[in-house]
Amino acid sequence: MTPAFRAYLVHFFTATGAVFAMLALLAAVNGAWDVMFLWLIVAFAVDGLDGPFARRYDVKTNAAIIDGELMDLIVDYLTYVFVPAFALFHSDLLPGWTGWIAIIIITFTSVLYFADTRMKTADKSFCGFPGCWNMVVLVLFALAPGFWLILAVVAVLAVAMFLPLKFIHPVRTARWRWLSLPVALAWTLAGGWAAWHDFAAAGWIDTVLMVTSIYLLGAGIVQQLVPPRGAA
Repeated sequence: MTPAFRAYLVHFFTATGAVFAMLALLAAVNGAWDVMFLWLIVAFAVDGLDGPFARRYDVKTNAAIIDGELMDLIVDYLTYVFVPAFALFHSDLLPGWTGWIAIIIITFTSVLYFADTRMKTADKSFCGFPGCWNMVVLVLFALAPGFWLILAVVAVLAVAMFLPLKFIHPVRTARWRWLSLPVALAWTLAGGWAAWHDFAAAGWIDTVLMVTSIYLLGAGIVQQLVPPRGAA
């Protein structure tokens, strides 16, 4: 197997995320939220794996015809933003005008953020909330809070996309990666479990989702406030 063939296989692997996005959208249209989130979690796993594969097989050199970063952003917008926003609108979590407000805020701010050339920091984290609405909406489905709280969460996170706040990448941010990776895996398993049981799982699953979500949202900000030892 040549290096070029391996590199193109990585691109094909990344491209499967678009297929999973379509499958998730079809499930959402039919109100099959459990199936939709399971497809989104599969896409989330693909997104977590394709980056290390791309670096290992040097796709920029061995498969340069395809822009892997651009393809990744397209797939991420579908799976992280577009489908979750539709689900939030199409569900009964946001009645009437509140659903319109949410999807306008989410889709508009996210496309601006995804095009922002400053979204990555020097330590491979994100500058601003990285538009992980798939994770946010899954937790909202699991907890089912009131619509005012949902709108507040959407508004705060949308603003946070453009603030100089750091949000970790569980795979690429080296600092605390020994903890961040297991936490991200725990979130993924808990989210999958909740979706598999149509968000009627035991209460401890909700606790795991909340605790891991708080860590993933706040770890980068804590790192900003507490510099590493030896830092000037």
